[in-house]
Amino acid sequence: MKNIVHFRYLFFCGVILVAGCRNDDTFDPEEKGEERTYTDGFYLLNEGNMGANKASLDFYDYGSGTYTRNVFSKANPGLVGGLGDVGNDIAVYGSKLYVVVNVSNKVEVLDVHTGKRLGKIDVQNCRYITFYGGKAYLSAYLGEVAIDPDAPNGMVAEIDTTSLEITRTVEVGRQPEELAGYNGKLYVANSGGYSPPDYENTLSVIDIVSFKEEKRIALGINLHRVKVDSYGDLYVSSRGDYYDIPSSLYVVAADTVKKVFDLGVSNMTLHDGILYAYSTEFNYHTNENVVSYSMIDTRTEKIINEMFIKDETQENIEVPYGIAINPENGEILLTDAKDYVSPGTLYCFNPDGTLKWTQVTGDIPAHIAFVK
Repeated sequence: MKNIVHFRYLFFCGVILVAGCRNDDTFDPEEKGEERTYTDGFYLLNEGNMGANKASLDFYDYGSGTYTRNVFSKANPGLVGGLGDVGNDIAVYGSKLYVVVNVSNKVEVLDVHTGKRLGKIDVQNCRYITFYGGKAYLSAYLGEVAIDPDAPNGMVAEIDTTSLEITRTVEVGRQPEELAGYNGKLYVANSGGYSPPDYENTLSVIDIVSFKEEKRIALGINLHRVKVDSYGDLYVSSRGDYYDIPSSLYVVAADTVKKVFDLGVSNMTLHDGILYAYSTEFNYHTNENVVSYSMIDTRTEKIINEMFIKDETQENIEVPYGIAINPENGEILLTDAKDYVSPGTLYCFNPDGTLKWTQVTGDIPAHIAFVK
């Protein structure tokens, strides 16, 4: 189970009350002869345990306050096998919803308002997706899903968002993870996660016009997350080696390391100049997870000495696994994967950090994309 924590790509009623549970929506499109539309809310992608083919897609509707589970299967009843195996990333761009399904080697492209499949992009061992200049960019490990020191280098694929065709590819480091576009370049975190303890420690820099890798910036080992703040600084997380090298967070400006935080970061998100992060840092010496929450003021680049959860709710959260903030109202969404094999929980906090409501989700709730 501990390997799932760190290498999930390998082993892996009635009235709504404040701080109460949201009821699952009982809307049945087929029974009512209607097509369900999804607007003004968010999709939540449940990863599902690897090998179980249990990735699923849920939707929360802000207008009605209802939470609908398994919307992909409901919108696409004729597709055998459901969403697939290990949902690894999700994003909305224009009128389309992109769902990266890692072990099933595909990106499902859906109509953002109906959830119906518009197309499917086949990419082996795909990982994360981002958008820049009207194009989609997808990182992929390539090779089989397995520990393998001889696994090939990964790649980034450029995808035309109209035709859904791959137009260009470029080789990067081993097992690339999150990526971000800024100032005409793509920045890609290389992990080397298939060959521990020989991890990668570089951030690939790709020139978008030529679509060539210009350089690699040396940072910490086993890189994972990449976010760009409003000043153009990159925040890049290193997961360490789970033994003696702890997780850390790097700030990169003008392709140079600007600052390093000795801070565990499993996932992070930016909102209104603040970086919100949590960590579930496992150590094989102790065989324990250390869970922590943190905030960084990106204007001053200093850690804020307070929790973004202001009540005692964190005591009920076993394994924080996904985080997002509503860009319009500042509500904080945090998911709990619990034991990785049973339904998780979604927590919604007011901007002041107090609990607003909770909701049972699918297995391993992880990735959130807002719809307006």
